[in-house]
Amino acid sequence: MPRHLLRVILWMTGALLSFSVMAVSIRELGGTLNVIEILTVRAALGLAIIGTVLATRPQLRVTIVRRKLGLHVLRNTLHFGAQYLWAWSLLLLPLATVFSLEFTMPAWTILLAALILGERLTPSRVGAIVLGLIGVAVILRPGVEAFQPAALIVLGAAFGFAAQNIATKKLTMTESTIAIVFWMNVTQFNIGAIGAGLFFFNKIELYQLPAVAGMGLAGLSAHFCLGNAFRAGDASVVVPLDFLRIPLIALVGWWFYGEALDMFVFLGAGIIISGLLWNLHTEAWRPIAPEVLTGTFPDKTGSGRF
Repeated sequence: MPRHLLRVILWMTGALLSFSVMAVSIRELGGTLNVIEILTVRAALGLAIIGTVLATRPQLRVTIVRRKLGLHVLRNTLHFGAQYLWAWSLLLLPLATVFSLEFTMPAWTILLAALILGERLTPSRVGAIVLGLIGVAVILRPGVEAFQPAALIVLGAAFGFAAQNIATKKLTMTESTIAIVFWMNVTQFNIGAIGAGLFFFNKIELYQLPAVAGMGLAGLSAHFCLGNAFRAGDASVVVPLDFLRIPLIALVGWWFYGEALDMFVFLGAGIIISGLLWNLHTEAWRPIAPEVLTGTFPDKTGSGRF
């Protein structure tokens, strides 16, 4: 397997595990904090962690620039809104249902990537999306639950995530991963502080501190891994890999919360994985542009290698 695809798979593995930890942490905090408060805690912890990293590694501070500040703010506002809807839905629906409905997002991402980034709609990429959506339908077996009002919340979040994925890919062409994550936490902490204030932290119980730490670390690592995955490959390659979140979170929901787990989850996961394997096999034989292989992009900003 080509090294750039291996890098995509490794970074996406980290992102998938991080998103699962974050979902469980939100569930644990949901009885005490509202959604905006939870997201503000996540951003505050992210800022603390990234601030420590920047304080100890001054060479990284030079990458924190403001040349794309408008795009950073747009990307992070879209993501905050989508994250709000996603976190809200986690408190209303089973984990597997939320993650499955969220995967209408790759279809939007493929189309937006073609329209905005000029990425090609190859047969294997379209096939991975089609098989992914079929797998989601098998898992959901559309019925009463799938059409609850809460399901519409997840669908709104999915479109928001797709839009922020495109903005992330645009930013990786000129911005470092550390800069993307830094501006994400700065923007979202300020949005959250305006909406929630800063006096809610005393509501957190001692037993919830592991969930707080898990959400902060996972929220940061998820976007660090996702940013590097987008840097290593096209959005149309990275996003279908995210389908693996569905069987993973189904197992988490079953293990921690006793949520129903049946053969349709695994049947749907098998369909999803078959599409992924087809796309990965095709991508392995597709000629790769030099900037993808080296991690450099021909821009005039002097940003060079990340």
